[in-house]
Amino acid sequence: MLGFFRRIINSRLGVIITLGVLAVIAIAFAAGDVTGLRTTGMGGLSGNSVAKVGGTGIGVAELRSRVQAELDSIRQQQPSVNVGEYIAQGGLDANLDQLVTGVAFEQFAAKQGMVVSKRSVDGQLASIPGLQGPNGKFDPATYQRLLADRHLTDAGVRADIARQMIAQQLILPVQGATQVPDQVAVPYASLLLERREGLVGMIPDAAGGTGAAPTDAEVATFYKRNANRYTVAERRQVRYAVVTPDAVKARAAPTDAEIATAYSADKTRFAATQKRTVEQVIALDQATANTIANKVRGGASLADAARSAGLEASTQAGVTKAAYAGATAPAVADAVFAAAKGALVGPVRAPIGWAVARVTATQDVAGKTLDQARGELVEEVSKRKTNDALASMRDAIDGALGRNATFDEVVADQKLSPQTTPALVANGSDPLNPGFKPTPVLAPVLQAAFQAEEGDDPQIVPTGPDGSFAVVALGRVIRAAPRPLAEIRSAVARDFATDRAHRAAHQIANGLLEKVKSGMPLAQALAAARLPAPRPAAATRAQLGANPGAVPPALALMFSMAQGTAKMLEVPQVGWAIVRLNSVTPADATKQPAVVAAARGDLARNAGRELAEQFARAVRTTVGVKIDAGAVARLKADLTGANGSGAN
Repeated sequence: MLGFFRRIINSRLGVIITLGVLAVIAIAFAAGDVTGLRTTGMGGLSGNSVAKVGGTGIGVAELRSRVQAELDSIRQQQPSVNVGEYIAQGGLDANLDQLVTGVAFEQFAAKQGMVVSKRSVDGQLASIPGLQGPNGKFDPATYQRLLADRHLTDAGVRADIARQMIAQQLILPVQGATQVPDQVAVPYASLLLERREGLVGMIPDAAGGTGAAPTDAEVATFYKRNANRYTVAERRQVRYAVVTPDAVKARAAPTDAEIATAYSADKTRFAATQKRTVEQVIALDQATANTIANKVRGGASLADAARSAGLEASTQAGVTKAAYAGATAPAVADAVFAAAKGALVGPVRAPIGWAVARVTATQDVAGKTLDQARGELVEEVSKRKTNDALASMRDAIDGALGRNATFDEVVADQKLSPQTTPALVANGSDPLNPGFKPTPVLAPVLQAAFQAEEGDDPQIVPTGPDGSFAVVALGRVIRAAPRPLAEIRSAVARDFATDRAHRAAHQIANGLLEKVKSGMPLAQALAAARLPAPRPAAATRAQLGANPGAVPPALALMFSMAQGTAKMLEVPQVGWAIVRLNSVTPADATKQPAVVAAARGDLARNAGRELAEQFARAVRTTVGVKIDAGAVARLKADLTGANGSGAN
């Protein structure tokens, strides 16, 4: 729970979250991870439980809630993800494992006499910026609103926060208690410095030849066998109508009476005034202020006089009396604006200390008549009326949708211009029309549409910082499916020919590999097949580890081979490679203490994670965990609709 709260400010819970030993819960915004949980405590493994941890049952409803909430949050970043993909990738099992381990930690801690006070939980809640009001303090109204939005209870939230705090107290000492001796670090460091050298020979797909044009039967068989390659992701048509400030421009035009009212309400702003440039210094005590003033009267500049007292003078340029009073104090402003240009003012009592000031310049600003101020007043009143009109229209649409009005009814009633997108995937592209370019307004519209389900009511979606919004309704949903063969036959035929050449190149590479294994030099084998000469390759393990993502696969393969051996490697979209390891040069890290120290650090971190994992397993064993595999399977079937039901 606490981990999810922390994501409001993009922080981390470190190893506890990494190991998945905490029950993550949620109250947060679109960047969140898991939302909408309820903590339950049933005393036994029954038809309503998926697991029993000690004496506590974990309910099907609780696990379902966690899974649905996490899936909803994932869809905020990947709208096209469905519950089947989520479960297939282990999402439900991971959620159950986190929940079981979290409850096990809670029960283990209770047996050791460990508790979390209500004040500690209150402190965790109060420290979350997303739950703080304008005054920077915890806002109960915001908290209650988020609880309602996420279908949570205060008791459930607090219970999970306490559970995570207990788990953190248990796991962090274990994870940090690691020491690695030189007897372990030195051999590991020496292994990192080990150098390997070899050769890499390429057999490109072109070596397999193009072959005859594929027959219809061959194309059809290849298409059927590789249907996933030609599957178009789920697409959705979206109906929407955008409301912008221009849509309410006519009703937002200010009248003469409104402009006159605005002028009257802000007369001081348009009245004649005087601006002054004031040089000043604030002393903490009157004696210091008197000393500074006397030096200025004696001919010193205010800046020099202030500096001699260890202070710095500052300048307020072109300020009105009201602005200067706000920056200092009314009494100081009265004295400064009553003084003549060049006169010294003070010391005058200020909120903190005493002020000594000098007026260095004055500027008389003429007032503005109604006609002179009309331009800026028109802009201001228009902006206010536009915002009011947008809010009024939004409220009217929201009210109509709340009364089950349809998209067409709302559009007709508000005289909006409806639009319908092509069938688009979640990122806004059209697979059947690569030239389609979505407008910026479509990004929030599509995000809302891909989070909706068929049959959902239309919704209002903000589309811009100027108050613009859109009424969005989900239109036709086209499920993911392969494109018809008739539409893409030429592309399938090309893919068939490429695949056939790749398989033919594989046969050539196999033959060359056998020759190399029999003792023929790799360069000679390649030359006999009229292929390019092999390229040398060499590196140390440390070089590979410095940038793992950029390591060529052939070079990485060399570090899993025995010296003098050869292996074949597939190079996607290129062909095949034969890798031969010629030499392995051991290293002695005892003469490189920096490398040994770095190796010790790596091993310590890994050892800490391993200890934490083992501790978590031991806690589960001590408490006792039983998981009802049948109940888990039934829940998966229910969520995916395999039993006629399904999740959103």
